[in-house]
Amino acid sequence: MRRGRLLRNIWSDYSWFIIILLGILSLILGYIGFWKNGLAVEPDRTFLDNLYLTLGLISLNTGAVPPPISWELQVARFAVPAVTAYTAFLAFTTIFIQQTDRVRLWFLRDHIIICGLGRKGYRLANQFLSGGDPVVIVEIDEGTEWIENIRSSGAVVICGDAGDPDLLAKLKLNRARYLVAVTGDDGVNAEVAVLAEEITRSRSAGCLTCFIHISESRLWRLLRQKELQVISSRHFRLELFNIYDRGAHLLVQQNPPWGRSSAAKVPRVLIIGLGKMGQRVVLEVARGWQMLNPEIEQRIDLIVLDREASRKLNALLIQHPRLEKLGNHTPLDLEIESGEFDRVGERFLVEGNCQLDLVYVCLDEETFCLQTGLRLNHQLRKYQVPIVLRMEESGGLAMLIDHGMAQNDNFGNLHIFDLLDQTCTAELLQRGTHEILARNLHGIYLEGLRQRGDLTVDDPSLTPWEALSEELKENNRQLADRIPVMLAAAGYRISPLTDWDAENLAFSEKDLKDEVILMAKMEHESWCQRKKDQGWKYGPEKDPQKKTNPALLPWEELPESEQEKNREFIRGLPRLLARAGFQIEVQ
Repeated sequence: MRRGRLLRNIWSDYSWFIIILLGILSLILGYIGFWKNGLAVEPDRTFLDNLYLTLGLISLNTGAVPPPISWELQVARFAVPAVTAYTAFLAFTTIFIQQTDRVRLWFLRDHIIICGLGRKGYRLANQFLSGGDPVVIVEIDEGTEWIENIRSSGAVVICGDAGDPDLLAKLKLNRARYLVAVTGDDGVNAEVAVLAEEITRSRSAGCLTCFIHISESRLWRLLRQKELQVISSRHFRLELFNIYDRGAHLLVQQNPPWGRSSAAKVPRVLIIGLGKMGQRVVLEVARGWQMLNPEIEQRIDLIVLDREASRKLNALLIQHPRLEKLGNHTPLDLEIESGEFDRVGERFLVEGNCQLDLVYVCLDEETFCLQTGLRLNHQLRKYQVPIVLRMEESGGLAMLIDHGMAQNDNFGNLHIFDLLDQTCTAELLQRGTHEILARNLHGIYLEGLRQRGDLTVDDPSLTPWEALSEELKENNRQLADRIPVMLAAAGYRISPLTDWDAENLAFSEKDLKDEVILMAKMEHESWCQRKKDQGWKYGPEKDPQKKTNPALLPWEELPESEQEKNREFIRGLPRLLARAGFQIEVQ
């Protein structure tokens, strides 16, 4: 079985090279055969005559010659046409599949377009396909090993440049539900989003949600300012995601450093590697500690170990000043490959006890990460200190550790976090910024009704988020889209969260500059217009069947209780946005 798999892999990788080689060898044998035949029956036959006869084998026109027929010619008379026919079959099949995929595009609606068939794209495509969603893949490299696998799973595969606006238009972007850009180039992913926004301006209905992956942390933070802003097209919604940011959140959530010992003891955490993942882990640990202990003055102990720990930590503290108030940060400038690292565990021993509660190994290179974790585990094994290793995926080296843990206790303190397996899921992808805001908005709405005792109304909008219709979910997403518009009218803008106290921002409610009333009135008027567009009208009671609502009145005619609902919503915006990773600041 293993030999058969090896042969299939060789044929898959080198089939065209093998076919060309067989074709050349067959033609050489054919020429030798015609040359020998010419010496026997036609001595004055020239080189060009023999060459012409050899090439004629391709179309089966020249193989019938008077004997003697040498074995070389006998082989060539069958081999050349066979190679030609097989080559034509492969070419026809390739063209047929490509054309079939393009024809299928004409009938697709609400499909998911994924640009890039790397490890992230392949995982996401399989996730959507398993959920029954139609998927279109755009991949520039026709030799990508996963093309045939994902095509056989039901995806439409188009080979081409995702940054080509003509190609994007041919993908029926105006009928698609999601566009996911996960190529290996951040610039291409951003370009795809810009082109998609332009194309969707001619969209007649619905909204395209565009997810783009940005791997470079600084660029991701800068582009997040574009994620929640006023855009010219109401049919386009942008979502950014970064697997290191999401991965760090899940890593700390699944392996928290608190709660492992006495509740009164402040955790002491070692983070090895301040790269893309390590920096986000520092932020997540500090943020989690703040949320767990909002009133406690104790600061969590964070030790960061890296070749340039001091420089990287200082840069991180400048970007996030709140970090200094939440933790005691100790940088260890240490070359991990040096022999000194093999004694680093001694730094944390006091009277024979290890003072570490948890270790996160967040090195970017998977093999180096595993090696570092094993070396540290050898030093700390008897102290039972958990060591969490950030690996790329569950296969490969991660399987080696899992197998070792099952066989004996030598690896019992090691814990594997599979970055791609954890972050590249369709469910997590769809929980982007707008979706988080929409879910929270619906939760706030239900909580307000619950406090007032109004949940007894037979209304489909009074159900949990998962049970809402797609129309009602989209209403909440559109409300999230309008938040930047309201804030801009009051002189504010949205930016990525750096000040973790930003959720305590209070808008002005003075007589001459009542920002709360300004934004509340805007939201109410926008809500009224949207409801009227959907066929609703004023009525003394709320009736989803008749589409009547008593709140469909001008702001000045609204009862005080209804006005206060809108004002409370505006007052809660700083906290709502902070939970989604954004803050409100003056323009």
